[in-house]
Amino acid sequence: MKTVLAALLLAAVASAEDVKLQTLSGAIHGTLLLPPAETPVPVVLLIAGSGPTDRNGNVTGLPGPNDSLKMLAEGLATNGIASLRYDKRGIGASAAAGPKEEDLRFDTYVSDAAAWVQQLRNDTRFSTIVVAGHSEGSLIGTIAARKADAFVSIAGTARPAGTIIREQLSTKLPSDLLKESERIVAALERGSTAENVPAPLEMLYRASVQPYMISWMKYDPSREVAQLAVPVLIVQGTTDLQVPVADAHALKKANPKADVAIIDGMNHVLKKVEGDIGQQFPSYSDPKLPVAPELIERVSAFVKRAAKT
Repeated sequence: MKTVLAALLLAAVASAEDVKLQTLSGAIHGTLLLPPAETPVPVVLLIAGSGPTDRNGNVTGLPGPNDSLKMLAEGLATNGIASLRYDKRGIGASAAAGPKEEDLRFDTYVSDAAAWVQQLRNDTRFSTIVVAGHSEGSLIGTIAARKADAFVSIAGTARPAGTIIREQLSTKLPSDLLKESERIVAALERGSTAENVPAPLEMLYRASVQPYMISWMKYDPSREVAQLAVPVLIVQGTTDLQVPVADAHALKKANPKADVAIIDGMNHVLKKVEGDIGQQFPSYSDPKLPVAPELIERVSAFVKRAAKT
């Protein structure tokens, strides 16, 4: 009954519109959620995280959807804020726009997000354009937000990709493979592809993905957020097993004017779940578990403040 009432309430306050962004390699598809309004409203561009993640925050290969970004969009709508979320190129309805793996670059995702910002800017229904990126989408959004009015980082890391890879593998590889991994990462950071990748590391450092990794590793999230002149909100959950709270504080240090919202008990898929990965994993595929209410409250309040500046 509670779910039905929530759906009826949302239907009364918002309407969904299919939208697309035309690119040279095909259309990127998204959903524009619009609250009823007679005057222009603020709109939030929601950017999903890494891997095969769709507009709703769902990852291909998991047992089911979590609908985290969809829930965030619906929460914003109940606060009079429009949103646009989209399937990244190569994912979901945007599958046809996806290039071959060897041709994909991190900058491609940045260009797509920036093009969405411009498309929203040209739409007279919107007063203020806010970019909000989740996880890897935070770095994409940080760069794309240079032409927006405000930016929200949700579970975004403050460390470059090379640093993260080193940290993640430091306790998982034997010394010989760890040495090889360091050789490969160092080459990628220099902008060079790496040869002679050991078989156990082939999946991570395969030749076809190295160009993407090179384009990704050149960005330092802390340096990028420091360059933003627009209002910034940094959101981080305390039970996120993928990005620690320390990253939020590091981003704040890089951009001292930024607001910070540390949400107690919120994990990486924006749900209120405690415990280790075994306890949290079900939430990654549970569309009935709501996102943290504080997330919607803090982002909505920030967007409304940004709309007045």
